Amino acid sequence: MKILLIEDDSDTAAYVEDGLRQQGHVVDHAATGLDGLSRASGGAYHVMVIDRMLPGVDGLTIVKKIRAAGIRAPVLLLTTLGGINDRVEGLEAGADDYLTKPFAFAELLARVNALARRLPPAEEETLLRVADLELNRLERTVTRGGKSIELQPQEFRLLEYLMRNAEQVVTRTMLLQNVWEFHFDPHTTVVETHISRLRAKIDRDFDEELIHTVRGSGYSLGLSR
Repeated sequence: MKILLIEDDSDTAAYVEDGLRQQGHVVDHAATGLDGLSRASGGAYHVMVIDRMLPGVDGLTIVKKIRAAGIRAPVLLLTTLGGINDRVEGLEAGADDYLTKPFAFAELLARVNALARRLPPAEEETLLRVADLELNRLERTVTRGGKSIELQPQEFRLLEYLMRNAEQVVTRTMLLQNVWEFHFDPHTTVVETHISRLRAKIDRDFDEELIHTVRGSGYSLGLSR
């Protein structure tokens, strides 16, 4: 199982990460809210374990943003805030479970396993739609207005990520991390080149452009406003 851990406390992160890996799970760790949101936005995790209090972007904001983007992976919130109102706030934000610090690893593992059983792989969304653009993850096909569009594998991954984050601005760093799995800047034009190629295939011959450059920020996919 692939798990995303977003936790800024190094001791807690090491404790959880080591325990989950000993159970045979693949764990990605983010130490800041911004990095965590970038990774979570990729939507490639079976379960996410998110600390509520994070530098940059807090855990509740991360949960709200990924739910708004249509990412359904179960979320376990970790927090020192154990009041009923705090728990209700976390659950209403879109979290699936809530664990108060300090905690026993055995309980965290049991909760993670229970959450993983809630969303079998067969129920994961296979068809993404934005306006008249459709992407079928299972059949690996893309159409717009009923017209078939041929994409290279990396172009397909790029489009899928943009569609999962439709109507939101995604930065170059987010694309490098979630599409190319670079956790550093390779100082190339790989993102710009692929965006240009994708535009030529997705927007050419159509009246309405779907891929937009947000000057100074990144890119977004959706109908212009």
